[in-house]
Amino acid sequence: MSKSKGNAVDPFAALESHGADAIRWYFYINSAPWLPNRFHDKAVTEGQRKFMGTLWNTYAFYVLYANIDEFDPSKYELQYDKLPVMDKWLLSKLNTVVGQVDDNLANYRIPEAARALSDFVDEMSNWYVRRSRDRYWAKGMEQDKINAYMTLYTALVTISKAAAPMIPFMTEDIYQNLVRNIYKDAPESIHLCDFPEVNEKFIDRDLEDKMEKVLDIVVMGRAARNASNIKNRQPIGQMYVKADFELSEFYQDIIEDELNVKNVAFTQDVRNFTTYTFKPQLKTVGPKYGKQLGGIKEYLSALDGNAAMDELESAGALKFTVGDTLVELTKDDLLIEMTQMEGYVSENNNKITVVLDTNLTEELIEEGYVREIISKVQTMRKEADFEVMDKINIYIAENDKIVQIMENNKDKIMSEVLANDVIFGKIVGYNKQWNINGEDVSIGVEKC
Repeated sequence: MSKSKGNAVDPFAALESHGADAIRWYFYINSAPWLPNRFHDKAVTEGQRKFMGTLWNTYAFYVLYANIDEFDPSKYELQYDKLPVMDKWLLSKLNTVVGQVDDNLANYRIPEAARALSDFVDEMSNWYVRRSRDRYWAKGMEQDKINAYMTLYTALVTISKAAAPMIPFMTEDIYQNLVRNIYKDAPESIHLCDFPEVNEKFIDRDLEDKMEKVLDIVVMGRAARNASNIKNRQPIGQMYVKADFELSEFYQDIIEDELNVKNVAFTQDVRNFTTYTFKPQLKTVGPKYGKQLGGIKEYLSALDGNAAMDELESAGALKFTVGDTLVELTKDDLLIEMTQMEGYVSENNNKITVVLDTNLTEELIEEGYVREIISKVQTMRKEADFEVMDKINIYIAENDKIVQIMENNKDKIMSEVLANDVIFGKIVGYNKQWNINGEDVSIGVEKC
């Protein structure tokens, strides 16, 4: 930055616009402190949204439901032996990350420490909390709900202490509400607390590794869904996974639920759903077989893709003749692309291949409509400013197909959206016109 060039940023204006924590976080996450830094508002805003916004939203989620249930963590203990797998996974990740942050800060690896914090907060919010929401919505205060609250409370307090040197003001707010507000003998400030210690008993490397594999499969499954243009709310019947590992039924259930797939099967052969296409790599094939290039292209286009890949893997090359010339092509001479059979969509990253069966039955299509209806009603609850626990009536009209689907699935829809009744043929209360999978329909919601 240079005043003479007119590109200097007024630090006080930047602080006023973004806040001190966001400015600090930008410099930590961007590069090592001894390297030059390009400062621009968009990058600050992005870091603020991705890390600080996610941490604050997770904290706000906990506070919202803890207040509804009048949950007081001082009245309970975190009982590790009673925790389900998802809770143990979060605590394992938490303690692994605390160790990484401590080690990175001790060795002046500032961006690495910041990235470890950011990655954990992202997984805590977008994986753990999202997959555990139903547990906080459960009635009463059963042990599973206590486990969910205590695990998230522990993670929020611990990660706030680990992040306090970097974002001192936000973490102080979280600490004052979650700790000082409950434990009156706690240190006056988060900055008077010790840096959290790693609890080795909570670290389960095998669990973390398996969950990482689940996340890899889910990411690829989402990419396959996007490629097929099938909405996430539309259930899919079957998904196949080819990998050098298998996961137990527990982890398969997570994948099925996350990707809205009825069944996940691990297999070592996906050739019934995928094949390969081959083209010559011109920069290597051209100099060696220039005159035969047309014949090589023609030969490769007519190959049985799976059989050719088997030959390439076993022999290290494809061998054939074009005219009187013997042609030998290795992987370096070929552009290889995996393609899918009609009705299937695949994604692969050289270690994992996932294949989605995109053929939809009538039952799957109807279930997709049900999920869309539930989503629209939940949206209307928020827009009408209903409280989380308010009971409602649903009104629906002007589309016989949607009315029939509602009648077929009335109990399920009512349970999901906290409805006492569904009234057909008239519209009352807060109402909107929706297009659900190409079907226009009017829906109303009214607080009971």
